[in-house]
Amino acid sequence: QVQLVESGGGLVQAGGSLRLSCAASGRTFSSYAVGWFRQAPGKEREFVVAITWSGGSTYYADSVKGRFTVSRDNAKNTVYLQMNSLKPEDTALYYCAADRGPYLRAAMYNYWGQGTQVTVSS
Repeated sequence: QVQLVESGGGLVQAGGSLRLSCAASGRTFSSYAVGWFRQAPGKEREFVVAITWSGGSTYYADSVKGRFTVSRDNAKNTVYLQMNSLKPEDTALYYCAADRGPYLRAAMYNYWGQGTQVTVSS
């Protein structure tokens, strides 16, 4: 079992930055891939980025390439999402998810956090 807790969301102006964290409990977390997803009001949950268990491979949605960077520290059981050059369209509830992946589809992940809100003002 893996339990995930996101943090780091908030309100930021367009062009600003935020760093989200996904802290995990469970001895096997270091063997899990992690995905970040986001969901804006009235929209479906969409893929943002995924990282393999080792951190050796990452996969980004086209909409965030060059602006977002994912990393992980398995010694701290934490995955980070550095978000730069934020845009109003990045406003959403951001979730981290873990499973054997990495997967680009939300349905493939069994473990989810509760989400952290990111709001980007214009």
